[in-house]
Amino acid sequence: LDIVPNHMAIGGRWNVWWWDVLENGLASPYASYFDIDWQSPEERLRNRILLPILGDHYGRVLKRREITIARDGAEFTAHYYDHVLPIAPESIAPVLASASQKIADDTAGAEALGFLADSLIRLPVFEHSDRATLVSRNRDKDVIRRWLARIFTERAPVVQAVDAELAAVNENIDLLDSLLDRQNYRLAYWKAASRDLGYRRFFDVNTLVGLRMEDEQVFNDTHSLVFQWLRAGVLDGVRVDHPDGLRDPREYFRRLRAAGPDVWIVAEKILEPGEKLRSDWPIEGTTGYDFLNMVNGLFVNPAAEQALTDFYAEFTGRTASFEEVAHEKKALVLRDILGSDVSRLAALFQEICERNRDHRDYTRHEIRHAIRTMVASFPVYRTYVRPKAGQLTETDIECIDRATETAKGKRPDLDGDLFDFLRSILLLRVRGEMESEFVAQFQQFTGPAMAKGVEDTAFYAYNRLVALNEVGGDPGRFSVSIEEFHAYCQERSQRWPRTQLASSTHDTKRSEDVRARIALLSEIPDEWRIAVESWAARNERHKRGGAPDRNTEYLVYQTMVGAWPITLDRLSAYMVKACREAKEQTKWTEPSPEFEAALAEFLGAILEDGEFLRDFESFTSRLNHAGRVNSLSQTLIRMMAPGVPDIYQGTEIWDLSLVDPDNRRPVDYDLRRRLIGEMEGLSAEEIMTRMDEGMPKLWVIRQALKLRREQAACFGPGS
Repeated sequence: LDIVPNHMAIGGRWNVWWWDVLENGLASPYASYFDIDWQSPEERLRNRILLPILGDHYGRVLKRREITIARDGAEFTAHYYDHVLPIAPESIAPVLASASQKIADDTAGAEALGFLADSLIRLPVFEHSDRATLVSRNRDKDVIRRWLARIFTERAPVVQAVDAELAAVNENIDLLDSLLDRQNYRLAYWKAASRDLGYRRFFDVNTLVGLRMEDEQVFNDTHSLVFQWLRAGVLDGVRVDHPDGLRDPREYFRRLRAAGPDVWIVAEKILEPGEKLRSDWPIEGTTGYDFLNMVNGLFVNPAAEQALTDFYAEFTGRTASFEEVAHEKKALVLRDILGSDVSRLAALFQEICERNRDHRDYTRHEIRHAIRTMVASFPVYRTYVRPKAGQLTETDIECIDRATETAKGKRPDLDGDLFDFLRSILLLRVRGEMESEFVAQFQQFTGPAMAKGVEDTAFYAYNRLVALNEVGGDPGRFSVSIEEFHAYCQERSQRWPRTQLASSTHDTKRSEDVRARIALLSEIPDEWRIAVESWAARNERHKRGGAPDRNTEYLVYQTMVGAWPITLDRLSAYMVKACREAKEQTKWTEPSPEFEAALAEFLGAILEDGEFLRDFESFTSRLNHAGRVNSLSQTLIRMMAPGVPDIYQGTEIWDLSLVDPDNRRPVDYDLRRRLIGEMEGLSAEEIMTRMDEGMPKLWVIRQALKLRREQAACFGPGS
């Protein structure tokens, strides 16, 4: 089972915990379950949750009557298009009180409604540590709601009066604003999320809120069903998604292991080249991105590096190294997308500086820039310092030192002492409660910055050889030697014999078969140069105002080589996503209709250009067989290497899918069952005659699994 302990979806009312928090704020029993900053430095956001769901500024939305209050029985809700939000019990009291005074023909009903309105106003005020008041408040609230429901059911005049009062509120902007202002949330324009969001998200997804998994109660409540399935034998293993978002991954895995001593546990941990999986995590290994990139590099010819680098620079005009592009893109997302996360860190760091006479004069502006530069300079997803226990490793120290020195070099205009002070806190040389909190939050944040800046931005902007642009990979590292690969496998055999081995996943940028074919370009760099120059010269006439640019055009040709044959719909959808992710000509937050229209026109034109297609298909057809041989080779390696091989749905035969949602298309399992049935009794030579159907790949997988079963001792614990 793939589980995501770091965060939880909050996009609708089916999340009863989040709904309760929105309704009751700090008085909710689940308020401490979510990673919310209730004590914002800004008064307007203190003890409230910013909800950036509006399509325009709040005042404009109100004027257009796009927000309304509705009643369903005793439940009152706010509605904004598809968004439904709870109304705090206390906030509806003035509406009920006003309605009670306008009921003329039901004195008893009016008195009862007025009494309940007064009771709502008098609900106990909850303080952070006052558990008894919390229990009392929620009990009283539930009793009042039940009485309201009964009155609404039995007394029509009460219903008519309350509904009339709600209609008046919806018609009066001032009354509606006053009611909304009394909620435990603050509705805001969606762009406010980049600066003011008060809860930790999954990356930049506002509808995925971070959980405080370090709290044992939260851990137990969120894992109760998983533990039930483990005890019942329904599950054999657990795949833990995004553990780097957790405050203390080691402690999380220890708790998980205690609940399932014999369970196979793997973590979706992205290891940068040279980075080692933490040995104190009681798990079997990773989900296989490290293996994927090692195998991928085997099929790239190192001799072509300079030729492809020179041609990329010549064709696109881009000379920056991948390391430079990655740093630039991380800085971009930290400024434009993850600004609210930077703001929370900056506020905490500034408070720490204020209490230190040597550093209190640093401005908020300087602090924000220092944090952004430091985060952008991290060479790995995160460190694993445990501030309260005072624990850190040599690896942690090395990463923090390296990031600090890189940051100093990137921003010589900032005082170097500011970076040194930041380093001293991260290395636990300056201790304190706030310092420990800062270290914990900082470590949770460097991962999202890496993922959004590198995986989701730089990988779409640096297109030297896109077969290398894969999750957990380094496109600046051109290839992997056979000796490096054997050393890697030897280490895995000794330290992580039951780790998972992957070559395609739901998150890969391209399927294993697409990468295998694109990697062939490293074997024919001169022919590739001639082909691209010819195609570009011919297709220049299909551009509008110079769009698409040369870097985008270069990605188009590589994508077509890897995924051919591909329909216009699939290619267009992929290229729009790729360009928006690159955040150069167009963005998700600010799409450029002009650029995207020119791109669509260009793609449509080249796929209808008979002369170009004949030349392109002539070039690609020569790669088809060799690409399949590459695919069979890497499939066999995956099935034979130390560890537990994983097969992503659909890749049992040739699969030329691109990034999601392209790789989420329905899989024809009937075809795969038929091929398995038909291969019985066929020789290897006969299997190879069915190459176009993908039978050789399915056969290799089947034979390899059979060998692993028959010769289990040769494959170790992973068999």
